Amino acid sequence: MDGPPVNDCCSICHGHFKIACQANCSHWFCGDCIMLVWHHGSVLQPCKCPLCRRQITLLVPGEASLRERSDSDVAEVIGKIERYNHLFGGNSSGLIQRMQDLPFLLRRLLQEIMDPQRSLPLVIRARVYISVILSAIYIISPVDIIPEGLLGIVGLLDDLLVVLICFLHVAAIYRALLYYRHGGS
Repeated sequence: MDGPPVNDCCSICHGHFKIACQANCSHWFCGDCIMLVWHHGSVLQPCKCPLCRRQITLLVPGEASLRERSDSDVAEVIGKIERYNHLFGGNSSGLIQRMQDLPFLLRRLLQEIMDPQRSLPLVIRARVYISVILSAIYIISPVDIIPEGLLGIVGLLDDLLVVLICFLHVAAIYRALLYYRHGGS
């Protein structure tokens, strides 16, 4: 979560990362490079990832980039990233986009919860814990909308649906936090 893999390079400039940022598809780019990709296409819509062609709706600068914010070049690029996030990060995306963002958001959230040096706001942490606990209680409890005893494997569908809704809810909470931290209002 702190930065790109050690032996990796930017897939746009093929150099070492300068002001590394991670897209919602989990790929890392130089902040300037991904901004050039965005400006090369239509500035009125989000750019697509050069690797997987998914629409980039959120860019998260690496921790090292944020620590160097006092440098004017770094501050300029982070300002562009925040503007990009302000334009495209708050848009409500469809269910497919939200499902595709799940691995990125849940992995970052888990790393942030486990890191003792980072702290999630108490309200966010409480909402995540409550969602997970309530989902676990529903799955463990014998009361089901579709009982497994009567319908067998089909009865597990309601449990899977509850888990999916829980993950989507937790990811939406964390996405809103990232959006607020990196350019949202």
